[in-house]
Amino acid sequence: MKPPAPGSAEIVAGRHAAILDVARRTGSVSVDELAEKLGVTPQTIRKDLNILAGQSMLARVHGGAVVTSGTDNLAYAERRTVAASAKAAIGAAAAALVPNGASLFINIGSTTEAIARALVDHRDLMVITNNLNVVDILGGRPSIEVIAAGGRVRASDRAVVGALAMDFIRGFKVDMALIGASAIDPDGSFLDFDVDEVRVSQTIIAQARQVLLAIDGSKLERAAPVRVGDMGDVDFLVTDRADPRLREAASAAGTTVVETDGGGTSKLV
Repeated sequence: MKPPAPGSAEIVAGRHAAILDVARRTGSVSVDELAEKLGVTPQTIRKDLNILAGQSMLARVHGGAVVTSGTDNLAYAERRTVAASAKAAIGAAAAALVPNGASLFINIGSTTEAIARALVDHRDLMVITNNLNVVDILGGRPSIEVIAAGGRVRASDRAVVGALAMDFIRGFKVDMALIGASAIDPDGSFLDFDVDEVRVSQTIIAQARQVLLAIDGSKLERAAPVRVGDMGDVDFLVTDRADPRLREAASAAGTTVVETDGGGTSKLV
């Protein structure tokens, strides 16, 4: 059997899948790097990126493309399986910092859902969330009161976002906010893709006495365009991997870093 021709639909589809895989892991892609990685010309990559942008899978920028909020949302089910063991360890370490009897915000994200799973045996919690997946996880627990934010539900990941959700959240002042993000820079800035989601997260931060940011190490290798906040907004950073620059930024801000080993053991850094 002859191998597929270089320009065949099968080869093109495989190349597009590879481009999207890189983009979803790193947040952005460059023409030259993709050309070298995939063994094709820059012109071919530019054509691929234009096609993917036309399908709203990526957004074209000079020299490459970036992940759009739509692409991130389309990959939500897939992201739940990425770094699953690390997220479980992060969830356990974060939950250990939450006292019984606390009031909490929990925002959208696969890592914050891991925290919710680790909270199921806590007692006398009040949980306010814009994440309907968290409602499913904690809603049936007799010792946990769950309050769902009202507003527009984003179908791809069941996040409640928009002005109504922000107004709802402003009606509370909680002990701790448990939040995630799609990317984090070495200087401690944490970022996301969707402006509406970011505004809800910023409102959650403003209405909490303490903020815990939970983020797995793969987010250190990503880029996202919308800034949520920085280490000055965060009391606890729980992660499986913090590079030296991020630890320095956390130390300068007075943020406590809890680093897991991926197997359920955590330590203060």
